[in-house]
Amino acid sequence: MEKNKNETYLEVTQESGRAFMMRGISGPVVMLNLLRFRDIADYSATPHLTPMEPISGEEAYQLYIEQTLPHLKKSGGELIFLGKGGNFLIGPTSERWDAVMLVRQNSVNDFMAFTSNPEYMESMAHRTAALEDSRLLPIIEEKKHTGSA
Repeated sequence: MEKNKNETYLEVTQESGRAFMMRGISGPVVMLNLLRFRDIADYSATPHLTPMEPISGEEAYQLYIEQTLPHLKKSGGELIFLGKGGNFLIGPTSERWDAVMLVRQNSVNDFMAFTSNPEYMESMAHRTAALEDSRLLPIIEEKKHTGSA
Protein backbone atom coordinates (compact mmCIF):
# COMPACT_ATOMS: atom_id res chain seq x y z
CA MET A 1 0.00 0.00 0.00
CA GLU A 2 1.40 3.39 -1.00
CA LYS A 3 1.72 6.16 1.60
CA ASN A 4 -0.48 9.20 1.20
CA LYS A 5 1.87 12.17 0.70
CA ASN A 6 0.10 14.08 3.50
CA GLU A 7 0.29 11.21 5.97
CA THR A 8 2.77 11.53 8.81
CA TYR A 9 3.90 9.11 11.46
CA LEU A 10 4.50 10.56 14.92
CA GLU A 11 2.91 8.04 17.32
CA VAL A 12 2.78 4.27 17.78
CA THR A 13 -0.53 2.82 16.60
CA GLN A 14 -2.31 0.08 18.52
CA GLU A 15 -1.72 -2.27 15.58
CA SER A 16 2.02 -1.56 15.30
CA GLY A 17 2.45 -1.78 19.09
CA ARG A 18 0.77 -5.17 19.14
CA ALA A 19 2.93 -6.40 16.24
CA PHE A 20 6.07 -5.19 18.07
CA MET A 21 5.12 -7.11 21.22
CA MET A 22 4.21 -10.22 19.20
CA ARG A 23 7.73 -10.37 17.75
CA GLY A 24 8.81 -11.87 21.07
CA ILE A 25 12.17 -10.10 21.03
CA SER A 26 14.47 -11.38 23.77
CA GLY A 27 17.55 -9.46 24.76
CA PRO A 28 18.64 -6.01 23.62
CA VAL A 29 16.72 -3.98 21.06
CA VAL A 30 17.97 -0.94 19.17
CA MET A 31 15.50 1.66 17.98
CA LEU A 32 16.37 3.28 14.64
CA ASN A 33 14.78 6.74 14.54
CA LEU A 34 14.45 8.74 11.31
CA LEU A 35 13.45 12.31 12.12
CA ARG A 36 12.17 15.21 10.02
CA PHE A 37 11.94 18.50 11.91
CA ARG A 38 9.43 21.29 11.52
CA ASP A 39 10.91 24.61 10.47
CA ILE A 40 9.32 26.18 13.57
CA ALA A 41 8.34 24.01 16.56
CA ASP A 42 4.57 23.74 17.03
CA TYR A 43 3.57 23.90 20.69
CA SER A 44 -0.17 24.35 20.00
CA ALA A 45 -0.93 21.04 21.81
CA THR A 46 1.04 22.18 24.89
CA PRO A 47 0.86 25.99 25.01
CA HIS A 48 2.24 26.10 28.57
CA LEU A 49 5.60 24.87 27.19
CA THR A 50 5.80 27.42 24.37
CA PRO A 51 9.16 29.22 24.50
CA MET A 52 9.20 33.01 24.78
CA GLU A 53 10.56 33.24 21.22
CA PRO A 54 9.82 30.75 18.41
CA ILE A 55 12.37 27.96 18.11
CA SER A 56 13.12 25.50 15.34
CA GLY A 57 11.96 21.91 15.39
CA GLU A 58 15.60 20.87 15.75
CA GLU A 59 15.95 23.07 18.86
CA ALA A 60 12.74 21.62 20.33
CA TYR A 61 14.05 18.11 19.68
CA GLN A 62 17.25 19.00 21.53
CA LEU A 63 15.10 19.96 24.53
CA TYR A 64 13.40 16.56 24.24
CA ILE A 65 16.77 14.78 24.23
CA GLU A 66 18.09 16.77 27.21
CA GLN A 67 14.98 15.96 29.27
CA THR A 68 14.85 12.32 28.10
CA LEU A 69 18.47 11.21 28.62
CA PRO A 70 18.33 10.95 32.43
CA HIS A 71 15.22 8.71 32.21
CA LEU A 72 16.78 6.66 29.42
CA LYS A 73 19.95 6.07 31.43
CA LYS A 74 17.97 5.23 34.56
CA SER A 75 16.11 2.55 32.60
CA GLY A 76 19.40 0.98 31.45
CA GLY A 77 19.15 2.41 27.93
CA GLU A 78 21.64 4.49 26.01
CA LEU A 79 21.78 6.87 23.09
CA ILE A 80 24.36 5.19 20.88
CA PHE A 81 24.22 7.48 17.85
CA LEU A 82 22.76 10.83 16.85
CA GLY A 83 23.67 12.32 13.51
CA LYS A 84 22.51 14.63 10.75
CA GLY A 85 20.65 13.07 7.86
CA GLY A 86 19.77 14.32 4.39
CA ASN A 87 18.61 12.78 1.15
CA PHE A 88 19.03 9.09 0.41
CA LEU A 89 21.91 7.81 -1.69
CA ILE A 90 19.70 4.80 -2.46
CA GLY A 91 16.03 5.48 -1.97
CA PRO A 92 13.30 7.92 -2.90
CA THR A 93 14.73 11.27 -4.05
CA SER A 94 11.65 13.01 -2.65
CA GLU A 95 12.32 11.75 0.86
CA ARG A 96 14.79 13.30 3.31
CA TRP A 97 15.47 12.86 7.01
CA ASP A 98 17.06 15.61 9.08
CA ALA A 99 18.46 13.35 11.77
CA VAL A 100 19.08 9.69 12.53
CA MET A 101 19.21 8.32 16.06
CA LEU A 102 19.96 4.89 17.51
CA VAL A 103 18.81 4.09 21.05
CA ARG A 104 19.63 0.76 22.73
CA GLN A 105 17.55 -0.82 25.48
CA ASN A 106 18.47 -4.01 27.31
CA SER A 107 15.05 -5.54 26.62
CA VAL A 108 11.59 -4.83 25.32
CA ASN A 109 10.37 -4.74 28.94
CA ASP A 110 12.95 -2.05 29.76
CA PHE A 111 11.86 -0.11 26.68
CA MET A 112 8.19 -0.34 27.67
CA ALA A 113 8.97 0.75 31.26
CA PHE A 114 10.96 3.71 29.91
CA THR A 115 8.22 4.85 27.51
CA SER A 116 5.51 4.59 30.16
CA ASN A 117 7.49 6.58 32.79
CA PRO A 118 5.30 9.65 33.59
CA GLU A 119 8.35 11.94 33.82
CA TYR A 120 9.54 10.80 30.39
CA MET A 121 6.05 11.23 28.98
CA GLU A 122 6.12 14.94 29.94
CA SER A 123 9.15 15.45 27.69
CA MET A 124 7.22 13.97 24.73
CA ALA A 125 5.60 17.40 24.21
CA HIS A 126 8.94 18.71 22.90
CA ARG A 127 9.19 15.74 20.51
CA THR A 128 5.67 16.35 19.23
CA ALA A 129 6.36 20.06 18.78
CA ALA A 130 9.63 19.33 16.99
CA LEU A 131 8.68 16.71 14.43
CA GLU A 132 7.05 17.01 11.06
CA ASP A 133 7.40 13.25 10.47
CA SER A 134 9.30 10.27 11.85
CA ARG A 135 9.96 6.55 11.59
CA LEU A 136 10.84 4.17 14.42
CA LEU A 137 12.21 0.75 13.52
CA PRO A 138 13.06 -1.78 16.26
CA ILE A 139 16.15 -3.70 15.19
CA ILE A 140 17.92 -6.70 16.67
CA GLU A 141 21.65 -7.17 16.37
CA GLU A 142 22.73 -10.33 14.58
CA LYS A 143 24.85 -12.56 16.78
CA LYS A 144 27.00 -13.85 13.93
CA HIS A 145 28.58 -11.66 11.31
CA THR A 146 29.52 -12.82 7.82
CA GLY A 147 32.41 -10.40 7.44
CA SER A 148 31.22 -8.45 4.40
CA ALA A 149 28.03 -6.87 3.15
